Amino acid sequence: MPFCYNKLWKLLIDKNINKTDLRKMTGISQSTIAKLSKGENVNTDVLERICVALKCKIEDIVEIKYEEVTDNEQKWNHYKIGWEI
Repeated sequence: MPFCYNKLWKLLIDKNINKTDLRKMTGISQSTIAKLSKGENVNTDVLERICVALKCKIEDIVEIKYEEVTDNEQKWNHYKIGWEI
């Protein structure tokens, strides 16, 4: 599931905080900032530290973007992970 952190970037703009400031406020690494920028998975501890630093809720910084799949793709995905349909 692709994660979308567009809400985080908008919140940073609204609060006049840049990525370097966010790193300093939270203690997260540059590679974690890069993962966030690419919409990749990060540890929930990272999301918690961001929320505490920005005084916000997790839904204020992250969304899950669901991709549409065909019935055949869904059946194949269920088969691959051992689910019965």
